[in-house]
Amino acid sequence: MTKLTLGSHPFLLGFDQLERLVERTAKSENGYPPFNIEQSAKNAYRITLAVAGFGEDDLSITVEDRQLIVRGKQADPDEDRIFLHRGIAARQFQKAFVLADGVEVAGAETENGLLHVDLRRAVPDTIVQTIKINKG
Repeated sequence: MTKLTLGSHPFLLGFDQLERLVERTAKSENGYPPFNIEQSAKNAYRITLAVAGFGEDDLSITVEDRQLIVRGKQADPDEDRIFLHRGIAARQFQKAFVLADGVEVAGAETENGLLHVDLRRAVPDTIVQTIKINKG
């Protein structure tokens, strides 16, 4: 008996990358830094990451192969400092979010230790498309 996977089902044409996207997203799941995802309008979303202690120069945002990747790396701390307790995380991170077709980054900003990344979905002008049949 042949095992049917999501990408190989005959009615799901062009979705063969979906399984790879789900696997890639599952592998990158960790809890640091904490984040929220909210729908800010009908076709707009906002990802908010808690990045206390990271300056704007310590953060980078890129889109690679339909993935929004947020990276944070702080400069090396002063070695002269002696911590009696260190409860504020200063480790580097990479957080990846898979973007659907048509979703674009609209902008990003930092505010009060939070990084906001705004996304928007481009809405096509026509939803119904008629295809002309040519004579062979």
